[in-house]
Amino acid sequence: MTPRITHDGHVGQVDATVVPRFAGPATFARLPRIDEVSDVDVAVVGVPFDSGVSYRPGARFGPAHVRESSRLLRPYNPAQDVEPFARAQVVDAGDLAVNPFAVEEAIGQVRAGATALLERAGRLMTIGGDHTIALPLLRALHAVHGPVAVVHFDAHLDTWDTYFGADFTHGTPFRRASEEGLLDRSGCLHVGIRGPLYSARDLVEDAELGFQVVHAREMDDIGVRGVVERIRARVEERPVYVSVDIDVLDPAFAPGTGTPEAGGLTSRELLAVLRSFADLDLVGADLVEVAPAYDHAEITGIAASHAAYELVSAMASRS
Repeated sequence: MTPRITHDGHVGQVDATVVPRFAGPATFARLPRIDEVSDVDVAVVGVPFDSGVSYRPGARFGPAHVRESSRLLRPYNPAQDVEPFARAQVVDAGDLAVNPFAVEEAIGQVRAGATALLERAGRLMTIGGDHTIALPLLRALHAVHGPVAVVHFDAHLDTWDTYFGADFTHGTPFRRASEEGLLDRSGCLHVGIRGPLYSARDLVEDAELGFQVVHAREMDDIGVRGVVERIRARVEERPVYVSVDIDVLDPAFAPGTGTPEAGGLTSRELLAVLRSFADLDLVGADLVEVAPAYDHAEITGIAASHAAYELVSAMASRS
């Protein structure tokens, strides 16, 4: 294959003028594998795990689906005016192999894998998998950065206590993270929350755990600029971890997910908000809950790959 050596000396994408984008390596954005470079700034890693889901399974196939959709990505991001793969050495670190039958063991494996990658890469862009994986990722980042502010894009709060007595599911990661002291409770918020809840108490407990909420319906009133201002005012100069559940998007833009909710953000709105993170101290991110069995014409995969691209671009801007 023909890699593209950038003007800053990094190994970038396979050259699409030589190898068509539908050919070549199946890495994220056709970037080099981690074993093909010496220094790493941003590592894209998959976690094909979905044993924590409460409704439709299938997100274990999300990393491969997002990678396939990422073939459409090009090296220059005009919206952020950055060449992310020239500004930083971005690589695909492959997938973490975790136990699909034992959730707590899998959580330990994700934490160990993320910890090892953070010894090589300054930042991780993780592709799930279900939202359970956010907890071990935050554990690994806490060891490096201490408590972090979390900006969580989702239709759901994911701060519930248990499901059927289970403490670790895709609906509980941010409650456990808050309880464990992994979060800076003065700097966290959710964006895109909507749909029915179990009771009004859900929102009360969520606030007690340190989260403010920007409901999806508020996008109509305050728009993208208002959401960005709310985020900046909340996180300020804190180290920030971004967690994107693809179901933050309306099912029209992301049908391929396990727990869809009507009334979500458009892909254009989500991407516009994510671009603002170039101005923040973004220390890591995940993108989860892509379930390709429910996708059509790669609609969800394309939206997810572009969301990951904006987050990688924001990380690269600070490298």
